[in-house]
Amino acid sequence: MAAFDYEPPADALVLMLKAQRRLSMAPVLAGLIAAAVARDGPLPAGTLLVPVPAGRASLRRRGMNPAAEIARGLSAELGLPLARGVLLRRREAPRQTGRSRQARRSGAIGLFSCVGGVRGRHVAVVDDVMTTGSTADAAAGALLAAGAAGVTVLVAARTP
Repeated sequence: MAAFDYEPPADALVLMLKAQRRLSMAPVLAGLIAAAVARDGPLPAGTLLVPVPAGRASLRRRGMNPAAEIARGLSAELGLPLARGVLLRRREAPRQTGRSRQARRSGAIGLFSCVGGVRGRHVAVVDDVMTTGSTADAAAGALLAAGAAGVTVLVAARTP
């Protein structure tokens, strides 16, 4: 479920958070995702919010994980629990920007593992932008392998 398409002028909201480190954009993006959830249908009761973990290079560059910041605001907006640290990166992956669809897909295979706490729960994976869906697919696969009852992907923006 996406709040908006990743194109001007709305893409500026994501860029302000990610490139300019304007943390004040995270609750704005969370509010837009919450509106999309209200518009497109409710999440199952007790859904657990899990942000996509950022890579170490991204964390060093930005000083924060945009997905985690958005998920924190979304937890407050929707009144759902936030579970950080449940989804882990198994390895560092190359930066996705500028990579082909096939390169993104192959780079995301086996990227994540789940350390528990999701068995029998519906999980909503939270991320900032979805381009090909490779990261979301890899995250959902790890959560389902760990026993999640179902997975919904919530993103601020998707590439049209």
